[in-house]
Amino acid sequence: MAHRILVTGASVAGCTLAWWLAHLGNEVTVVERAPTFRDGGQNIDVRGVGRDVLRRMGLEQIALERGTGETGTAWVDGEGRIAAQFLVDRDGGDGPTAEMEILRGDLARLLYEAGRDTARFRFGDSIDRIDQDGEAATVTFANGRTKRYDAVVIAEGVGSATRELVFPGENDPRWMDLVIAYFTIPRVADDDRLWRWYNATGGRSVSLRPDRNGTTRAMLSLRQPPGNEQSWDSDQQKAFLQERFAGAGWQTGRVLAGLDTTEDFYFDVLRQVRMPRWSKGCVALVGDAAWCATPLAGIGTTLAITGAFVLAHEISRTADIRSGFDAYERAMRPMVEQGQGVPKIAPKLANPKSRLGIRLLHGALRFASMPITRRIAGKLFSNAPKAPDMSRYDPPPTADEGPSSTLRTA
Repeated sequence: MAHRILVTGASVAGCTLAWWLAHLGNEVTVVERAPTFRDGGQNIDVRGVGRDVLRRMGLEQIALERGTGETGTAWVDGEGRIAAQFLVDRDGGDGPTAEMEILRGDLARLLYEAGRDTARFRFGDSIDRIDQDGEAATVTFANGRTKRYDAVVIAEGVGSATRELVFPGENDPRWMDLVIAYFTIPRVADDDRLWRWYNATGGRSVSLRPDRNGTTRAMLSLRQPPGNEQSWDSDQQKAFLQERFAGAGWQTGRVLAGLDTTEDFYFDVLRQVRMPRWSKGCVALVGDAAWCATPLAGIGTTLAITGAFVLAHEISRTADIRSGFDAYERAMRPMVEQGQGVPKIAPKLANPKSRLGIRLLHGALRFASMPITRRIAGKLFSNAPKAPDMSRYDPPPTADEGPSSTLRTA
């Protein structure tokens, strides 16, 4: 069934959804608050069923070619010596570094470029109001215009303002007791293709990751209870990081120097989005706005791509938008709930506060990286929850093909 649909948010979930909705015959508009397409962002990965969706779109190989080139993950000490490492070619892509490692902006742009000829994208605008009458939604935009849609899908981030317009107070976040910051710094000659992770006392960690742009991606994380730091302005957040990470060791001085000049600073206090429902009338949620699992889960991008794919198909196969939303939630809830099942102890284990804790972490990682235990450890890192039955969305076989030729999820 063809519908007129508005999507708000032009990142991975929104662009994937727009491509599939248009591919399935719907009239799609995507509105994005940013004045232009946002290319920034740090390393993300796509695994399992998420790669199946990209394969169905004809984008899997291109995404691999646009990857960061990261070859594995290494934990290092204060002198830069490797304490433990997991390499992609040894782990078959199931370790902390997946085969498909790509920058968020590069993947989002790939999806945007694939869909912009069939879906309409409008930048520099946002939703001020959504009024529903039982049959459709009348949307009032920030620029003053109004328009009526059969459905509105909110594909924004963890702190989605549009979600609060429709689902006020319904998010019951699960705080993960971890502050995290991502930004880009200049590359130096010693930077290689490994993701290098350094733990300092006080629950602090510093990591450096490669990209294909001639720069290096830095991350700072700090284990502590939430203190509303996500609401500070960027100058306050940077000053906070400068103070807390001063003298942490390894390459922290270089990272903090880059913090002063970076152009793509992102800061957050990690929390999962826990929504009792993902739709209300003819408005639905997808991606982080619906279920942010946090980077600790290691599956956020895969969930965003898969959820957008399932939602587009369930909307398009029925005249009743609400029944499509219900089917989408039934299909995705088990995968999301399993993906969100990060134990609260995980940040404590990954970010020890004492030197003894760091030594124990490195010892455990070194043991896990041994050949006899590596494959088991890889399955833990990959965190692949059970996906929806993707064969439900296979195109019907032609008369010449027969049922065995339809695409199946590996």
